[in-house]
Amino acid sequence: MAAYRSKVVERIELPSRERRERALQDAGYNVFNLASEDVYVDLLTDSGTGTMSDAQWAALVRGDEAYAGSASFEALESAVADVMGFSHVVPAHQGRGAENVLYGTLLDEGDVVPNNTHFDTTRAHVANQGAEPVDCPVPAAGDPNATDPFKGNFSIERAREVVAEVGVENVPVVIQTITNNSAAGQPVSVENSRRVADFAADIDATFVIDACRFAENAGFVRERESAFADATVAEIAREQLACADAVVMSGKKDGLANVGGFVATDDPTLYERCKERAILYEGFSTYGGMAGRDLAALAVGLREAVEDAYVGDRLAEVGLLGELLADAGVPIYEPTGGHAVYVDAAAALPHLPAGEFPGQALVCELYRQGGVRAVELGSFAFPKTDRPELVRLAVPRRTYGREHFEHVIETARTVLENRSAVSGLRIESEPEMAELRHFTAELEPVSG
Repeated sequence: MAAYRSKVVERIELPSRERRERALQDAGYNVFNLASEDVYVDLLTDSGTGTMSDAQWAALVRGDEAYAGSASFEALESAVADVMGFSHVVPAHQGRGAENVLYGTLLDEGDVVPNNTHFDTTRAHVANQGAEPVDCPVPAAGDPNATDPFKGNFSIERAREVVAEVGVENVPVVIQTITNNSAAGQPVSVENSRRVADFAADIDATFVIDACRFAENAGFVRERESAFADATVAEIAREQLACADAVVMSGKKDGLANVGGFVATDDPTLYERCKERAILYEGFSTYGGMAGRDLAALAVGLREAVEDAYVGDRLAEVGLLGELLADAGVPIYEPTGGHAVYVDAAAALPHLPAGEFPGQALVCELYRQGGVRAVELGSFAFPKTDRPELVRLAVPRRTYGREHFEHVIETARTVLENRSAVSGLRIESEPEMAELRHFTAELEPVSG
């Protein structure tokens, strides 16, 4: 049964094949450089691209734009306390701003940071502090065909090896990302979060949960972790986040907002330190780089994100896209994640060697054939890691319908039918910071 009805619509148009070819070439075969008007179905990211509810739009109008002491901040503070269980909130303009605040506070040169799997901006912020990000995924995370229910889990065994190698004094922070975006959006069990909390306590490290998709993760926990079968999404979310000393959050994901983020904690000392850094980099501590209207919309979105009906609809929507792709013969990473479907690019384009970036080649071909924008999360985006060649089809929240998905399926089918003609790519120019190269690097066809 449909959970929503449309109140506002936007006309979209599929650009001509000639226009798409020209746009792709002008973009340096990097879809981040495409204009949105040249894209038909945009699955680049689910971050800040979703549709807000009528209640959120009402909150926008009522936002308090006071520089200090904003009532909109008080609404956000209350929502974070009720939904996530933390008493102290430091707002930021978005998730990477919150990462800068938190990791700039906690990390020093030479530190080592285990994570189930670092995402791009997390990896970059850790590296920017002179620290070393180390991925600790469970073995099943690397197998697109494994059927484990919690392939996003953090490997305690691998993390203990890291500590033994570098010394406990060099591991001040342990991070767990829920859901595990870099591991195909796979969920993390509450049991695993509890074990990671115990591990962090054993080594006297601060345990941080990257909570960008905490509500989607709670939905999977209810489906797959028997101890929580009768719990609500809201109850599960509180239980899991209670394991952490602090959370870092992009409100553009499970905050259901178009902008915003925050750090939250119950530690008064950490709060004061983060607040000082946030004032320097983000803005005063009751707005943090956000307009009051956006603080208000985020406060409403957090509460909507843990409603059982919303989460059920969200997981079903992404699952439908995965099911349709698999039925069309597209090799996908299974089980389907919570915010996106990940395509196994190495299996889709087996004639391309890893050095020619099969994932990025697939991204370009999806756009060329159907105006569909996706993102590569393989060797191009993560050059210093050993990971599968994946392409992410991220689904904006409450935005696209089945007819859009059917266009994506037809586009993917056309790409596979003509896969032998797809050329590999080589990098023509790239930024100095390798962790962020996929945002701005330009490429060219190997045979071009």
